[in-house]
Amino acid sequence: MQRLCMQHRPELWLYGNRGMKIEEYRKGRARPDGVLPPFGFVKGHGHWSDAQGVLMVVEVTSHGSDTRQRDRVEKPDGYAAEGIPVHLLIDRDDCSVVVFNQPEGGRYRHAETFAFGATVKLPAPVNVTLDTVHLKEYVD
Repeated sequence: MQRLCMQHRPELWLYGNRGMKIEEYRKGRARPDGVLPPFGFVKGHGHWSDAQGVLMVVEVTSHGSDTRQRDRVEKPDGYAAEGIPVHLLIDRDDCSVVVFNQPEGGRYRHAETFAFGATVKLPAPVNVTLDTVHLKEYVD
């Protein structure tokens, strides 16, 4: 993902495992697997950044017992409530990616699911095309 973002949008940076203030999620804090803001975004933020300026969050489903609730319900709702324009969920359980966008009223109005192997156009403001064929290699 980092290489793809740098190739197509060099003014952005995909920060891994960045602490985010997500007030509607559990205790008001989340650690997305990836956060895509402009390069230099985290400067002066300390351990927890506000969501303002973040174009996309990336999550990869975990293997925990609460994955369905946490990764597929609570986190998308929390990110939408903060107004993060795009949420990319890489779902290892069913070998798919889900692109959430159009946050409104604490929920994403649009979600589209693609099987691993598909070419996915991430919507504005990200505007990057993602080839998901290599994601198959990382599913255990």
